[in-house]
Amino acid sequence: MRFDHIAVNVKNIEASTQWYVDNLSGQILYQDDTWALLKCFDCKIALTLKKQHPPHICFEINEETRHEKFKDKNFRQHRDGSSSCYMRDLDGNIIEYLLWKN
Repeated sequence: MRFDHIAVNVKNIEASTQWYVDNLSGQILYQDDTWALLKCFDCKIALTLKKQHPPHICFEINEETRHEKFKDKNFRQHRDGSSSCYMRDLDGNIIEYLLWKN
């Protein structure tokens, strides 16, 4: 398991993307009207809309980890070929577990 990204909710994807580019030297990896993914230094930051994604921390897992630790969880398919599930920690913070299909 390894850290993949942190997601923060923003009000305007385009304006917030430009702010991260200008203020954190963000490199745009993906952007559309509903979300953006930027690389800022050595971290990826997803900019999301509140109505579509909760703020969260994401960790990438492999197929073996999924079967060992998350076999009873429903992983939802994404348009980029990945799938993920969300869970809450003891304090209600949201953690995403991301699985890439190779």
